[in-house]
Amino acid sequence: MKIKQAIDKVPGGLMVVPLLVGALLNTVDQLHLPFIMNFLKGLGVAPNQDGYYEFLKIGGFTQALFKDGALTLCALFLFCAGSQMNLRVGGKALKKGVLLTTSKYLAGFFVGMIWGYLSDPVNGFLGLSTMAIIAAMTNGNGGMYAALTGQYGNRSDVGATAVLSLNDGPFFTLMALGMMGANFPLIAFVAVLLPILIGMILGNLDHELRTFLSAGETLVIPFFAFALGAGMNLASFFNPQVVGAGIVLALMTIFFSGAAMALTFKLFREKSFIAPWAEASTAGNAVATPAAIAAAATVASGTGLMTAAEAKVYQDLVNVASAQISIATISTALLVPIAVILADKYQRRKGIDGKQEFFGKKKSTKSGSMEETAV
Repeated sequence: MKIKQAIDKVPGGLMVVPLLVGALLNTVDQLHLPFIMNFLKGLGVAPNQDGYYEFLKIGGFTQALFKDGALTLCALFLFCAGSQMNLRVGGKALKKGVLLTTSKYLAGFFVGMIWGYLSDPVNGFLGLSTMAIIAAMTNGNGGMYAALTGQYGNRSDVGATAVLSLNDGPFFTLMALGMMGANFPLIAFVAVLLPILIGMILGNLDHELRTFLSAGETLVIPFFAFALGAGMNLASFFNPQVVGAGIVLALMTIFFSGAAMALTFKLFREKSFIAPWAEASTAGNAVATPAAIAAAATVASGTGLMTAAEAKVYQDLVNVASAQISIATISTALLVPIAVILADKYQRRKGIDGKQEFFGKKKSTKSGSMEETAV
């Protein structure tokens, strides 16, 4: 059977497919079908606090991995992802990486802030929260970016991936929510981001450790995705409001963050705009951000800097925001390659080959004008 190949054909499949399977099983669990509960009771499964029997809550390693393991597995993923963040980046690639990361973050931050200001930061237009908007718009699909810039871009475009990897995880979303008034204490940032930092340090100190941990960057994804899905009800994915919100979130990510990054490239005199549109996506990893934010809110609540009611707001948003971001992930994975192809065709009509490396040094032409050198 070609299970892995089938999953890879789905945009963001390694994250989305297990999440949907987990949600499906949890949905069946929540129906509390008599024949399933009788079967589980016959096996000796203990009932939950409401007296129901659920096959995702049978205890032992099974429940620990498939039902309760989302945060632990997510932390392991962040640790492994951190180990792959290479600090040795060439000058041109470093410049592009900083421009892309900064402009994408600012676009997500301002759109989220304006959206929340005009409607409601928790349940705004279409049910979109500020948290969901910032999480989706600031976290790009690194694998897609690398593939698209590898095909249509140049070496420094591809090299910028090392800097762009810094937006993997909840850091930028936490920082944005903090600037918008959410009272997260320093320990909440430390508690959530320490696995990334430790992984980054180890990966940069020892290349063999980086290689060893690289497998965890993809291996862990389907497991924590399934566990996240096991806390959702599949009905949320068929909710027109959630689906509509997810598609709108995808379009905002492409048009607003893509335009912001392209404009930044233009301001800094970059000739090719392949990289900005290749980064105008939502990463599958972003689906885990609401859970990480909820964990940070729990820490904040424990320190007294956030009330239990304020922390519960973030905890209650996890399922809806995760579903919306999942839809945005799939939608941007389908639409961003089209945007890159259109950008490439437009540039070529202007005489710009995205595969060429432009260094900004001027030379005189026979007509006496100046033009930028490229290789």
